[in-house]
Amino acid sequence: MNKLNIYDDVYKPEQQAFPATENDVIDFRLLVKSLWKDKWLIAVTTLLLSVAAVIFALYQPNIYRSDALLAPAEAEQGSGGLAALAGQFGGLASMAGINLGNTGSSDKSKLAIEVLTSRFFIQNFIEKHDILADVMAAKSWDYNSKELNYDLDDYDVTSNTWTRDVSEPFTAKPSLQEAYKEFVAKMIVSTSKDTGMTSLSIEHVSPIVAQKWVTWLIADINADMKNRDVNEAERSIAFLKKQIEQTNVADIRSILYKLVEEQAKTIMFAEVRNEYVFKTIDPAQVTQEKAKPKRGLIVLLGVFSGIFLGLFISIIRYFFKK
Repeated sequence: MNKLNIYDDVYKPEQQAFPATENDVIDFRLLVKSLWKDKWLIAVTTLLLSVAAVIFALYQPNIYRSDALLAPAEAEQGSGGLAALAGQFGGLASMAGINLGNTGSSDKSKLAIEVLTSRFFIQNFIEKHDILADVMAAKSWDYNSKELNYDLDDYDVTSNTWTRDVSEPFTAKPSLQEAYKEFVAKMIVSTSKDTGMTSLSIEHVSPIVAQKWVTWLIADINADMKNRDVNEAERSIAFLKKQIEQTNVADIRSILYKLVEEQAKTIMFAEVRNEYVFKTIDPAQVTQEKAKPKRGLIVLLGVFSGIFLGLFISIIRYFFKK
């Protein structure tokens, strides 16, 4: 006689509430067969994306890069005298707006880089050299005729008028704020921590334009930093001369004359040196080889994208059929 086991209906941990069925297990052999059945789907997807990648790569204009290697210019010879006066006459100099602290070339070059990439400098640069069309509407470059081709939907070069169709607050003629964003996207500035050298690069559809812009940028930033220091020194001299006229104490007058002398040295060295902040080690050149686009890489990405997309669609079809 069989005895009733009162524990027969007790839940056992090893028993699953929802036991796995045969359909829940992925059969890789069936999956491979399904992928093989969809081989034409995968092939067509790969072909379509590959053709699209080829067309996209061919329609991309060549982008040329021109770069220059810059070194920080040596500090002014007068900076040694300023440093010697800093400990004794720092308070008086600060009243005149004279900086007797570190005037090394590294600090000037760091400041120059910040000025170089600022909105104010770039916008003035675009206006000064009248390059708004080259920044905003340049489409391609004809290497044989050495001429730029512009986007006719944006700019009519024959009448020198802007034909952009944009909505408010934008206007047909691009603003300097728009031009600044486009210009900065074409400019690359990097400084090596090991050598302190600065690399300045411009990417453009025209290699000639890229080389011109790099050369102009170097000249303009040197001139801008020079003018800043000269103007500051002239204002300091004017203040010091007023103080000299107002005092009869010989020692104070002697100190003030020394400060005037140091500011005069700053002006003198600035006027005789064109490469005020950056010295050009390797000047920009008109390059013959394009930097972008990498058309082979674009096509390769298109091929792999087509393969993966085809596989993905086929796998989704397989699971929906199950």
